[in-house]
Amino acid sequence: MIRAVLVMNTQGRPRITKFYEFWPVEKQHEAIRNVFSVLCSRAEHVSNFVDAESIFGPDSRLVYKHFATLYFVLIFDSSENELAMLDLIQVFVETLDKCFRNVCELDIVFNYSKIHAILDEIIFGGQVLETSSTEVMKAVEEITKLEAASNAINLVSKSVSNWRSR
Repeated sequence: MIRAVLVMNTQGRPRITKFYEFWPVEKQHEAIRNVFSVLCSRAEHVSNFVDAESIFGPDSRLVYKHFATLYFVLIFDSSENELAMLDLIQVFVETLDKCFRNVCELDIVFNYSKIHAILDEIIFGGQVLETSSTEVMKAVEEITKLEAASNAINLVSKSVSNWRSR
């Protein structure tokens, strides 16, 4: 099971945090700080796999990928394959690139809800749902269409209600 997904910048500021197990907010902040201290102390040419038992308890592993100014991190237990988790990070980043054309930190900051929708299409409740960025993009496009239709309905209903009050 995937325990958490973190995206943080190179200064340690979390941009996306999603915990799939209950953790009090203080513990989440402490875990994020600990993960960042582990990541920034690692050399550039070492493995992307880290034993995370000291941070997340027994049977915890951490895999990360560093892209530009962002660290993409998955914390998971032994029931998940480490290479599959590294590939899942790649799927997430590819999907973000398709969605935002060369994703950067500002895209994540200003499109928070869309990022979470993408993440929810890939991982839900700590379980992997989809590993194809093409399929995830189809789902995200459908969500965007539904949101646009919902906004259009809201605009029409407001204009009609204003017309009735005259």
